[in-house]
Amino acid sequence: MDIILKYFQYLNAEQKERFAKLEDLYTEWNTKINVISRKDISGLYERHVLHSLSIAKVVSFKPGTSILDAGTGGGFPGIPLAILFPAVQFHLVDSIGKKIKVVNEVALSLGLKNVVGEKIRLEEIQSNYDFVVSRAVASFPKFASWVKGKIKHRQQNELANGILYLKGGKFEEELKPFGKKVTVYPLGSFFSEEFFETKKLIHLPLP
Repeated sequence: MDIILKYFQYLNAEQKERFAKLEDLYTEWNTKINVISRKDISGLYERHVLHSLSIAKVVSFKPGTSILDAGTGGGFPGIPLAILFPAVQFHLVDSIGKKIKVVNEVALSLGLKNVVGEKIRLEEIQSNYDFVVSRAVASFPKFASWVKGKIKHRQQNELANGILYLKGGKFEEELKPFGKKVTVYPLGSFFSEEFFETKKLIHLPLP
């Protein structure tokens, strides 16, 4: 939990309490449904919670913003972002029902009123959102094709509506089709921990 307070010092008491509960909740649920690898559960706050919150280093979502977390797994990056932005609406989706069960149970335990978890495939979603967020569920061009047409035209945030995609390793070739439209933020510029040295956040404005 200390690593969250290191980079997000202005959390209120309710936010601190909710972040503090995440370890016990995910440790308990992970024994029933494996949503986080066994070796990663001990690094939950660094590798999952803080990694998710890196999006908040690029944009501070305004109240009323709507966000789709595509392929959320156990709730990342959606759950940590929902704690940080309680006035923002989050739709967390995954095609695997047992993962969505964890999402909804964690959100219920935390009292998060701004989270809806749903078992659904991306191509079945009819709604539009200000942003689609995700943690590397596919190659970037493939992911962009999946969510094309799901972004609102009306802008309300300082950052242009579109995709916010967390990805590691080398992916320069994947971004070539998008030219100068895409912006890549190295997470090592926000966080000093070694884990973030190869991690990036990709922003692609859409539509």
